[in-house]
Amino acid sequence: MNKLLSVPFLCIAIVFFSCKGTKVSTASFSNERLQRKLPKDSPIYKTDNLIIKKITNHIYAHISYLYTEDYGKVACNGMLVLNDNKVIVFDTPTDNKSSQELINFTTKKLNSKIIALIPTHFHEDCIGGLQEFEKHNIQLHVYKRTLELLEKKGQKFSKPITEFDNNLILSIGDENIYADFYGEGHTKDNIIGYFPKDNAIFGGCLIKGVGASKGYLGDANTAQWSKTVLKIKSQYPNAKVIIPGHGNWGGTELFDYTIKLFR
Repeated sequence: MNKLLSVPFLCIAIVFFSCKGTKVSTASFSNERLQRKLPKDSPIYKTDNLIIKKITNHIYAHISYLYTEDYGKVACNGMLVLNDNKVIVFDTPTDNKSSQELINFTTKKLNSKIIALIPTHFHEDCIGGLQEFEKHNIQLHVYKRTLELLEKKGQKFSKPITEFDNNLILSIGDENIYADFYGEGHTKDNIIGYFPKDNAIFGGCLIKGVGASKGYLGDANTAQWSKTVLKIKSQYPNAKVIIPGHGNWGGTELFDYTIKLFR
């Protein structure tokens, strides 16, 4: 059940890493099956701060950068879902500047309005641009565990937010979008997003790009990780598009790779 409360407040060859900027191995990924089914995903928007790629008729990936002392500039994925000139965003870009670019792109280039923001866990690469979304009065929907972890680390909110339990359903035009918690893995609060119309999943940092290492495990439950992804694979065995938190998107081979990595 949702409740409203007020709280004070590339996909090219890249360095694969998990949240917190921890260095892992370098890899490239070729998904021939996906390439046959999806349009060419060259950028439709690109600056030094933000890249946006169209993946399907309704799904876009936004790619921004986290700057770390040890490893420099690393790429982080989020997802836009567009339907009937309305947009729902999973994860903010990594800072307010790139988030402002994303909001401007949605408004001016897509001629659409962002109606909701859903962070998939509490790390900086999911909420780094939160203030910019609040500034534009975009409704924030936060999983209850994510809210607890954000408050514990001192996160302040300037606008009312909507907290949800393990499942969230939002309408976007004449379609629905889903956000669900299946279990712990990368963090205690990692959720995924699903848009049935395009059979597309945003896995966030719970799902690894093919070739990635385990990455940052400081907040992880490695004993549960594979079990959680097995639940997701069982629910969505024929998912066509799966976007990880870092690295290249693909199909269900990302489930299989992540399960194997943590088994």
